[in-house]
Amino acid sequence: MQSPTACDLLIVGGEGDLALRKLYPALYALWRGNCLPEDFRIFAVSRRETPQAEFLRQVRNWFDASQAAQQFEENAWHQFTSRLTFHSLDATSPEALALLREETLNDSGRHLVVYLATPPAIFGPVCEAIKRAGLVRSNTRIVVEKPLGADRDSFLQINRQLTDIFEERQVYRIDHYLGKETVQNLLALRFANMFLEPLWNSKYIDNIQITVAESLGVTGRWEFYDGAGAMRDMLQNHLLQLLCLIAMEPPAHLEPTAVRNEKLKVLSCLRPLREDMLRDNVVLGQYVAGTSGGQSVPGYCEEEGAQAQSRTETFFAIKAHIDNWRWAGVPFYLRTGKRLQRQFSEIVVEFKPVPHSIFPEQRVMDAPNRLVIRLQPDETISLELMNKVAGLDVKVPLRTAALDLSFPEENEPGSTPDAYQRLLLDVIRENPTLFVRSDEVEEAWKWVDQIRALLDNAGKTPEKYTAGSWGPTAAVALVARDGRSWRE
Repeated sequence: MQSPTACDLLIVGGEGDLALRKLYPALYALWRGNCLPEDFRIFAVSRRETPQAEFLRQVRNWFDASQAAQQFEENAWHQFTSRLTFHSLDATSPEALALLREETLNDSGRHLVVYLATPPAIFGPVCEAIKRAGLVRSNTRIVVEKPLGADRDSFLQINRQLTDIFEERQVYRIDHYLGKETVQNLLALRFANMFLEPLWNSKYIDNIQITVAESLGVTGRWEFYDGAGAMRDMLQNHLLQLLCLIAMEPPAHLEPTAVRNEKLKVLSCLRPLREDMLRDNVVLGQYVAGTSGGQSVPGYCEEEGAQAQSRTETFFAIKAHIDNWRWAGVPFYLRTGKRLQRQFSEIVVEFKPVPHSIFPEQRVMDAPNRLVIRLQPDETISLELMNKVAGLDVKVPLRTAALDLSFPEENEPGSTPDAYQRLLLDVIRENPTLFVRSDEVEEAWKWVDQIRALLDNAGKTPEKYTAGSWGPTAAVALVARDGRSWRE
């Protein structure tokens, strides 16, 4: 898919944290890499009265703190910023957007990408204003960020606000985890290598673990987070999307509809829980004061802006099952939490042990083979195998050795594209493969809502865990009662 020769990007919330921290550095890297259309322009809009020079100073300050700063070139930066202009206006006002259209966006032949870097509460008013301003054309696309609702009903309401104005093909729902190089490489690893497919099922795989661990707390977002919690903030989107890519059937081809259809099938096969299953399958936690990175940190209910009491979970773990032929009987252990011992995200595919060991005195007893896909902080893939320890020992001692399947080191620092570079480029190219379709979001919410309702009905409250630990002790028991352990 080729980029159009003429394209405009309108960023609503163009002076906000997301735009400054993620979007502008990614766009600069794309520009420097000659990936953007020849005639590309960026229009940042915000209600703040900010002079152009001050706006560019903010963009540069955030850029210097980003990974893309390793690729800084003075000439490329001047070329990039010459295409970036700030406009102080209310994006919910049709009159303000109509004036912008008349002044700068009046060529209907140019593609237009509208990025809503705003809270979902104003998606509807902004979309209505865009329509009334005459900016909804066949070559217009709109990009939205999570959270897309707090449950299925609120998602459907938000989605109607989008699809009443835009066709489904024009709506791009971002989950930035899907833009990571390692996640994309997962598709290549699974479907471009013959040796893995015969093993990718319940006959050979013992369990799969997906972890998204954060060492930070709510960092000034207490009010927002308290209305969401770990389930809504992470499980419904990031964790379930990773689960889909690991568990999906091979699509007929790498066409967007085929890939998304297979992901939807996985979500529809997730086993619903019953209330009597909660104790052994679900863990809720909330951090209390502890130590992180050598510093004392407050508990969740002591953070800035916090209320004295809250039952919101900052840690969530679940043993899930996919009821289909490929995965029958294989547990999927999912966990996410804040203020954990360290920050990392990874998928661990643990294979079953050999049926009979001929090395009874090996140094590593019953160590399973594992495929470890690390998403952050470093993006790596490794296959853990048993290997002989060098030497003349007659007992043939063994140890675990990792076969590195990661990308080779690039010659240029910072040259591996980040998730937003890939996703922004795909929007410009009109490639929705890595974006979430509305029926996927709805199916994920149905599963999460059912679990949330059971937890509320049962009055289940989060178990306290110390900041800087690996979460509640019940999370250890969740896998230990199955004779397994988390990989940490």
